[in-house]
Amino acid sequence: MKKMLLFFALVAVLVLQACSTANNKSEEGAKEGTKSVGGELVILRASDATSLDPHFITDIPSANIIHGKVYETLVAFDRDRKIVPLLAKSWEQTDELTWTFTLNEGIKFHDGTDFNAEAVKATFNRILDPATGSPQRDKLSMISEVIVGDDYTVTLKLKEPYAPLLSILASNEGSIMSPKVIAESADQLATHPVGTGPFVFDSWKSGQEIKLNTNKDYWGNVPKIDKVTFKIVPEDSTRLAMIESGEAHIADQVPVTDIERIENSSTMNLFRTEGLAVEFIGFNVQDSLLSDVKVRQAISYAVDREAIISGIYNNVGTLANSAMSPKVIGYSSETKAYDYDVVKAKELLKEAGIKEGTKVKLLTSDRKERINMAEVIQSQLKGIGLDVDIQVMEYGAFISEITKEQHQLFISGWGNATGDADYNQYNLFHTASMGAPGNHFYYSNPEVDALIEKGRSTSDQTARNDIYKQAMQKELDDAVYIPVRNYEHLAVYSNNVKGFWLDASNYAMISGVEIVE
Repeated sequence: MKKMLLFFALVAVLVLQACSTANNKSEEGAKEGTKSVGGELVILRASDATSLDPHFITDIPSANIIHGKVYETLVAFDRDRKIVPLLAKSWEQTDELTWTFTLNEGIKFHDGTDFNAEAVKATFNRILDPATGSPQRDKLSMISEVIVGDDYTVTLKLKEPYAPLLSILASNEGSIMSPKVIAESADQLATHPVGTGPFVFDSWKSGQEIKLNTNKDYWGNVPKIDKVTFKIVPEDSTRLAMIESGEAHIADQVPVTDIERIENSSTMNLFRTEGLAVEFIGFNVQDSLLSDVKVRQAISYAVDREAIISGIYNNVGTLANSAMSPKVIGYSSETKAYDYDVVKAKELLKEAGIKEGTKVKLLTSDRKERINMAEVIQSQLKGIGLDVDIQVMEYGAFISEITKEQHQLFISGWGNATGDADYNQYNLFHTASMGAPGNHFYYSNPEVDALIEKGRSTSDQTARNDIYKQAMQKELDDAVYIPVRNYEHLAVYSNNVKGFWLDASNYAMISGVEIVE
């Protein structure tokens, strides 16, 4: 028995060493003994940002430009998704409705304004003011009052208990802004962000590039690079060629068809990580055709999700059973989506009185995989008598279209920025979130609203899990969407980049990046 235990212990050590080696290789890229040279870090993006104002950004690709780079939050997620201090050095929850934060001193915004409790109050008051018109307001609507104790003490009073408060404060919506800009020129924040972060906004040439400079007076560890340029390069093949040739350093939107090429390259590295996001096919449930639940259920039965994951995504990611990733707090493995059943789909369409050849529009952004997915769906739905018209739009136009309710079927995803079920459920399915905040299904169900609100105010996590399981199953029964894939995030970066990684929300973590030779 002792020999067996020793054997298994040795095996475990070897496995851990192997995992550690593989992990370091995928994240570091650059060889040991190399020299940091500073310089400009070039990151390639498939599409431009929609806004640079955290109170108006509703998509992670846009937030990725500024979150943790230009802007910082009171608290943050570390690499293990644990909440750690950032602008606040400590905090205390004195009762279910009262959270007091002690702030770090000596920090300045990029415009020279002092960071203090008044800055925190000005930021949160702006997003909570209905006159601001922020689509993110409901994400922080549990805050009833922001109280300044002294220059470096601020208290948040809540309307009701809110279990995941710290997780939302660590997200892009919790970004703390210069109070001077808020007071004097708040409209400029959409194109000229001013925060406390390690990078200072420089310029934005719409459709071309966004430039950030390193904050040499940063209160924390000053980045070892001099500047960052986010270049807009829509073509997948061009982005990869630019990384391979050394013209650029990082691209965090990688088609699955390029994985083998990257892995076989001597100049490129691939970073992979499980994500918090889920890809889905959504229904505008208020559309005249799709308002009938039988039609939505029929389409749900007609989509072969496993074929999409294997055929389109080359098994990158896993089959989703709801709109919530297994990595999100509140996920349930017991929720059940619709099986692939063409016979059942045809029966339901017949019961709904839908004639052969009925047309339906399917909207997608111009990502290569999603266009391919749309074509597969088009073929699958033709098998039950529906004629699908595919509409492809640039990402910003796509977001605008689904925000204005000018769609029927659409392919999208939800990148959970906090890792908590509330961010998923409230933003995607609550009646108050219709439109820009995230409910692009235009779904309204009082029973689901009540469950989501109960989940928000319940402190016991076991009870919360059960609440969300009920809500998620009801959304699936109502056929609001078709869950397809739990994300695996991919990024490609060159050999002369060290210290780069993606977090589970798909934010590019670049504060510790070095360009080496």
